[in-house]
Amino acid sequence: MTISRPIFRLIGPLLVLGGLLQSSSLVNQTRIEEQGDYRYIISNGVPNHPTGEFPNPGNPNRISAQNHTFRMPLYPEFAESATPVRPIFGVALNGVPFEPGTAEAWENDRSTPWRFEALTGFINLGVDEHNAHVQPTGSYHYHGVPTGLLHSEHTMVHIGYGADGFPVYGPHGYADANDASSNVVDVHSSYRLKEGLRPDGPGGLHDGAFVGDFEYVAGLGDLDECNGRFGATPEYPEGTYHYYITESFPFIPRCLKGTPDESFLRRGGRGDGQSGNRPSGSPPGRHGNQRPGGPPPGGHPPGGRPSGPPTGSMPGGHSGSDYEPTFPDSQ
Repeated sequence: MTISRPIFRLIGPLLVLGGLLQSSSLVNQTRIEEQGDYRYIISNGVPNHPTGEFPNPGNPNRISAQNHTFRMPLYPEFAESATPVRPIFGVALNGVPFEPGTAEAWENDRSTPWRFEALTGFINLGVDEHNAHVQPTGSYHYHGVPTGLLHSEHTMVHIGYGADGFPVYGPHGYADANDASSNVVDVHSSYRLKEGLRPDGPGGLHDGAFVGDFEYVAGLGDLDECNGRFGATPEYPEGTYHYYITESFPFIPRCLKGTPDESFLRRGGRGDGQSGNRPSGSPPGRHGNQRPGGPPPGGHPPGGRPSGPPTGSMPGGHSGSDYEPTFPDSQ
């Protein structure tokens, strides 16, 4: 069964509840549908908030309308092991992808594990105030906290879904992960800079310029190696596994606990602004439902499907496509 409802539209800088606005290719057009065991997020990739100026000195690309079709399970489950993000972690409710990695590498060698980190200040990729910039295809995408999707400083906000179907939240969560009545606080990752010198490649201290400068230390912060945890959220007060986009590394998770859908595996070199292969059985252009509030279906750890929705280039410019095939070491 397909569930179809109006979603939201953007008129200038204003977010308006209602139907789709299709009069301009540079106005957000997003629909979210549920069909069978899957959720589909179909969009033109244009954000529903103002952006920075593109092109700019760090990013020569201009935003253009895309043809994004992402599919994810309504009832996600854990895989046997974590899967590195390649290259899209997930998608925001406004249809804009989350892409943590970069194409920029030490000595422009894309085979090296020493990939530049986008948000630590060592490379100018022209990101805007929403921690986003633009691919050569014109695809606007987030590298960190999408500030335009947050309601206030200390509100736990559901902002999207991972490629495996688990929900994604902004940088705030409950102080007690299992208590929806506890205070909302900043949530911290469990990554830190490695000590000492890099063993090869660029050499020098682990200063945060590269993804490989960081390591995961279990228990150091609030979250696991994939920047997630099991706990209560406003949409799932009884608890679900969920991810966070944090203010510090890894910013956007670099791995997934569930199995990513093939629609997030974008084929290289297409240059047509489309994301991945259109999954078989994807809805052909029907209107769908976006849930700005209320419990979205799915998002549970292993143990079976629930009977219903839960109650609870180098520094100075960016010209290549973002891609990050590895995630940091664990300790």
